[in-house]
Amino acid sequence: MTEAVAAQVDTPILPAHIEDTIQAIAKLHADHRQEAGRLQRMVERLTAWIGRPQFIAALTVIVALWIGSNLLVRSSGVFAWDPPPFGWLQGLVGLLALYVTVLILTTQRREDQLAGYREQLTLELAILGEQKTAKIIELLEEMRRDNPNLKNRVDHEAAAMAVAADPQAVLDAIKESTGTVELMTPPTDTDLVLVTKVRESEDSPET
Repeated sequence: MTEAVAAQVDTPILPAHIEDTIQAIAKLHADHRQEAGRLQRMVERLTAWIGRPQFIAALTVIVALWIGSNLLVRSSGVFAWDPPPFGWLQGLVGLLALYVTVLILTTQRREDQLAGYREQLTLELAILGEQKTAKIIELLEEMRRDNPNLKNRVDHEAAAMAVAADPQAVLDAIKESTGTVELMTPPTDTDLVLVTKVRESEDSPET
């Protein structure tokens, strides 16, 4: 048995619908990468390199050499280019921290955009799946009513599930429930202090 045949035997064959889903997700990521310009790709590569342990090790070595060389030169009686408290080093580290922050924020913005696409895709598929489920229940109920061998009965739960949910109505219900939960949150210590002061002012006799 050749290696190619052995690889085909060892690799499980996925169903077609799963393969289509994997290809759709891969295409989403590929299109997102292609939309990035040359500068954006360079920023992403720099951010990925900064996140590696090699960058931390290199930065530690550079800082140690900087401090050590300045202390060694100063102990030899020669003028040190950055004597303690190492003002130049602090400025360079601060500038590096600023650039790293900007790189991370820029990369995070791209990641948030991709995450937004995935969330929208998940929401649309969930709504579509709910509509298909409601249609299947409706067809099953029609088959049950039309089948003479089955006793016809009223199933209120099945009838309710056969109706596709209105996304806007569900969203409004979520907002209402969220507002109710916020109203039911316990008072803070500041609220209790204010209530106590108001009650004391009401109970105190007028002068």
